[in-house]
Amino acid sequence: MPVLKAIAVLLLMQLAGEALVKVTGLPFPGSLIGLLLLFAALAYRGGVPKGLRDTSGHLLQHLLLLFIPPVAGIMMYFDRIAREWLPFLAACIGGAALTVMVTAFVFQWALRRFYKETEA
Repeated sequence: MPVLKAIAVLLLMQLAGEALVKVTGLPFPGSLIGLLLLFAALAYRGGVPKGLRDTSGHLLQHLLLLFIPPVAGIMMYFDRIAREWLPFLAACIGGAALTVMVTAFVFQWALRRFYKETEA
């Protein structure tokens, strides 16, 4: 699977997720639904094609570049953030703490599940 085809698959899955959210009114981001659709398609297929794996690996290596637009957006609303800094700070700290906790639980679950499989 060439790189262009892999990127097209990623974008089409995101578009499908956005469309599904728009049609059904689900209270989730379209990109999350697209990611779940991609996961379901890859699970049904039984694996990840090499081109998609390579392209995704390159995208993940440069993941920090994806934070530039949100930071620019935050700087556009710097006046409002300065006025309402406490809720903003609470949301940032709460979101980070929740992310760490969920990651720890998923990691522990994965260790228990996959460690048992390798022992048996």
